[in-house]
Amino acid sequence: MDKNEQGPLAAIPVQALSLALTRSTIKMQHSQSWSIDKRNSVHDLVICLTGTAQYEIAGETIDIEPGCAMLIEANTRFVGRTTSQELYTGVAQHFTLDVFGRMDMMSQMDMRRAVKLPRWDMLQPLVRHYRESVPMSSTTLAQHHLFMVLLIDFIEAAFLGWRQQQEASVDNPDALSLAVMVAASRIAADPLDDDIVAKVLSSIPYNLDYFRRVFRRQVGLTPTKYQEFKRMERAMGLLAGGRSVKQTAAFIGYSDSYYFSRMFKHYIGVSPAGYKAAERRHRDGQFPRGEEDGQVVYPLLSRRLESRPETH
Repeated sequence: MDKNEQGPLAAIPVQALSLALTRSTIKMQHSQSWSIDKRNSVHDLVICLTGTAQYEIAGETIDIEPGCAMLIEANTRFVGRTTSQELYTGVAQHFTLDVFGRMDMMSQMDMRRAVKLPRWDMLQPLVRHYRESVPMSSTTLAQHHLFMVLLIDFIEAAFLGWRQQQEASVDNPDALSLAVMVAASRIAADPLDDDIVAKVLSSIPYNLDYFRRVFRRQVGLTPTKYQEFKRMERAMGLLAGGRSVKQTAAFIGYSDSYYFSRMFKHYIGVSPAGYKAAERRHRDGQFPRGEEDGQVVYPLLSRRLESRPETH
């Protein structure tokens, strides 16, 4: 199985998340004598540009070097000091990330406290621009969106798994909606695992029949159908990348390529061969189906996505 294409937040609707930068970015520039011992009332994401430092957080020793990002959770005491002769520079951003405006999103995930950002060659210029462009005493719209890019990259690199959802009253729509989104995210992250739906549902703290109904109402498909849909999305990428219909079918778990073709057309609205042909026309600059922006529109897929109810 290849690397998962879906990040942990893949099934979280944009409108469900609320990011707040609680102060302007701290433009770190620390000499050899710098040290700190404090706690913040909100989360803090630290990204190192130059130099090195060492932190002690909850009994864990963390060494930071260029390209490393570290999350210090809200109300967590941390002790830090510079460990290089070179200036220790970077950014530290205080923030909150809530789901439905009331539940802390970061506390729903198990994550490594610090990671080396995997796309640092691309992110380093962005971090430098973020550091140099933000005002000293306020936050801006551009700062907000740039930080979300950095935060998502950190989450995708540091994510270990979703924490066990706690049973809540069915009258609590926030907790139930979050449980659905977590379940959908876990399915989307590994749709080629034949047992993924069973694994996900086994950890759900709700009546399963009730949860399946809510999942279908919120996502637009049952958990099993949602897995099939995500497999077809994976197939779209494989077909567009040049794999044959037979190779694609085998890769996503269908031994019968004819059955796979029927399923693909059911979910996507066009046969695999038709999809490959449309992608070729798109690459050649031909705009199929009259779409001036060159994007292929698949009616069945569009209807399914547009018919999803609001999550909250």
